[in-house]
Amino acid sequence: MTIAIIGTGNVGSALARGWSRAGQRLVLGARDVADAKVTALSRETGAEVKRPAEAAASGDVVVLALPWQAAEGAVKALGPLNGKLVIDCMNPLTMKDGKLALERGFTTSGGETLAQWIPQARIVKTLNQVGAELMADNAALPHRPVMFMAGNDASAKATVAPLLTALGFEPLDAGDLTVARLLEPFGMVWINQTLAQGKGADWAFAAVSRRG
Repeated sequence: MTIAIIGTGNVGSALARGWSRAGQRLVLGARDVADAKVTALSRETGAEVKRPAEAAASGDVVVLALPWQAAEGAVKALGPLNGKLVIDCMNPLTMKDGKLALERGFTTSGGETLAQWIPQARIVKTLNQVGAELMADNAALPHRPVMFMAGNDASAKATVAPLLTALGFEPLDAGDLTVARLLEPFGMVWINQTLAQGKGADWAFAAVSRRG
């Protein structure tokens, strides 16, 4: 399986490092394939580097790790992605009254909006609920962190679950893609605690069950 990561910012780079350690075959989609940071990430992870549309075409799984404000144009430039399994780890962030907030919610979500842009893709919303640092490496946490996923295609979620496990997460199925309306605000809880409440970035949510 080849994972194409579209976007080489904090999240895309962290996922590349995490999956590289797990032995996954990777291709990075970057606008500037000669960028020094992209070249360094490629050497570190053993990933190929291609332009975004070429990377998406070559991937069995396409991961969208793009800033929301640039996402629509960037996603549409990838082509229709017919039948592709697409992991959406974007949160529709914007600034409102000087504060970081969600651009949409309640009656729709970024995940559902993405499905309108690429309606023939099999979208799984996940990897939006924690910061990049812990996507790259969460082995030191005392509990295994949870990672919810939502999507309309059960087989797509079954493929994504072991990829989440490979990153050290406990994957939990939250339901169909409309549940992205819950997962995106849930991601904002992590952001609130990390930035506004001063908790820092070295933590994640865990699903702890009573045993016995």
